[in-house]
Amino acid sequence: MTPDELKAALGSGLLSFPVTHFDAEGAFAAANYRRHIEWLAGFGAPVLFAAGGTGEFFSLRPDEIPHVVQAAKQSAGGTAIVSGCGYGTQLAIEIAKSVEAAGADGILLLPHYLIEAPQQGLYEHVKAVASAVDLGIMLYNRGHAQYEIDTVARLCDECPNIIGFKDGAGNISKMRQLTAKMGERLTYLGGMPTAELFAEAYLGVGFTTYSSAVFNFVPALATRFYRAVRAGDKATCETILNKFFYPFMALRDRQKGYAVAAIKAGVRLVGFDAGPVRPPLEDLTAEEADILQRIIDVNT
Repeated sequence: MTPDELKAALGSGLLSFPVTHFDAEGAFAAANYRRHIEWLAGFGAPVLFAAGGTGEFFSLRPDEIPHVVQAAKQSAGGTAIVSGCGYGTQLAIEIAKSVEAAGADGILLLPHYLIEAPQQGLYEHVKAVASAVDLGIMLYNRGHAQYEIDTVARLCDECPNIIGFKDGAGNISKMRQLTAKMGERLTYLGGMPTAELFAEAYLGVGFTTYSSAVFNFVPALATRFYRAVRAGDKATCETILNKFFYPFMALRDRQKGYAVAAIKAGVRLVGFDAGPVRPPLEDLTAEEADILQRIIDVNT
């Protein structure tokens, strides 16, 4: 898929980040993962992000990431697969090249590791990764990798394969400034944790779509909410927010890391053997899993 083709695909529907399946010993469980990807691909997501944040990119060894991407490509049919990529510049370049060889259709460039960086450093980091591959690249604006508008503009001038911008920082005013300045040069993706809670606001400032973590285990409900948002159907949005997303948010907020662990628990509850999360995350307790089961049952 060319960068322009990926850009068009990203803007054509609801996106999602599949969890990465592990066995009881914590190794990548490729067969279980492929079954889940095949199921998700049947719900019409134009792009799935393999080894992304919800996919525990931060817990994967660099040599595992292309195997995850390859397994996703084998099972996704016509659904495009974007790979997570990150860490320091040299390691990010190695990951980018490895997932390109594994068949990824694009890269989501996650924040670099640990330390804050000046805008010139971010510019040089992104440019080096983008110049190393032919894949379409999305910047993930989050944590200590938050890009000023002029930095994004410079990168777009220098790197034609930068085609998307994903926001997980939540500065709506700044995001409106970005969409006003960059216009159709980029596809804009909402990327706050449990993105549905912010979807209406982001679409209102010119974002194209968002990625849904709960699509992992309630894809029909996630798609119904997305369509309601796009149609301006506030009544349906409020019903789903009150019945599903706000109760889910209350569960998610019980423990740091549950934005990932609760999604993986949901995948297990609907019948896929996703295995545990890797440390330093922790899985839901049995009581919390029962609460999540009730939330799912009420809404499906």
